[in-house]
Amino acid sequence: MESLPILAKGLQVTLYIFVIAIILGFLIGLVVALLRLAPIKILNWIAKVYVDAIRGTPFIVQLFFIYFGLNSLHIISLNNSAAGIITVAINAGAYFAEIIRAGIQSIDKGQTEAARSIGFTASQTMRHIILPQAFRRMLPTITNQSIISLKDTSLLSVIGIADLTQQGQIQASATFEAFKIWLTVGVIYFIVIYLLTLLANFVERRFELR
Repeated sequence: MESLPILAKGLQVTLYIFVIAIILGFLIGLVVALLRLAPIKILNWIAKVYVDAIRGTPFIVQLFFIYFGLNSLHIISLNNSAAGIITVAINAGAYFAEIIRAGIQSIDKGQTEAARSIGFTASQTMRHIILPQAFRRMLPTITNQSIISLKDTSLLSVIGIADLTQQGQIQASATFEAFKIWLTVGVIYFIVIYLLTLLANFVERRFELR
């Protein structure tokens, strides 16, 4: 099909945004989760407000706020790609934060006490004892959230990002073969998500063998 090379370029843009955003989102989620577990109330409150605000508003509104809203202040200037990455990262980060927090809290407190009794600091205990075990438990949920974030990237076409969905719209309008184009786009998304699931299953099995 003549449109395949163009759709492939759109897929490259989608994957580029997704990979960067999901890494940033996980780091944001980790920091926010630790803040939510921190004994300092103001930090806990700030983290909770962030999580509640992001989870309580639609992704598309967050995207418009970051791209149109922030740019309208003339303080900063974000291009559409940067705005897309930031929005996906911030959105995913809120959900990752709750996943990570739940994973950490699922680890028996006795392990923390045992680690502290042999001289581990709080940060060493978290890094070497709690997080590795929690990550094993979190992995399936992290995978699910990553898939949701990948699907959310399809909404970035509304701010002009030439991702897979945007290229699909252009090709469907240019060729008048909407059925064929959108079927192809759907199949491409399915393949990418299926491969992501296989990769997550592989990583999960590797952790189980350790």
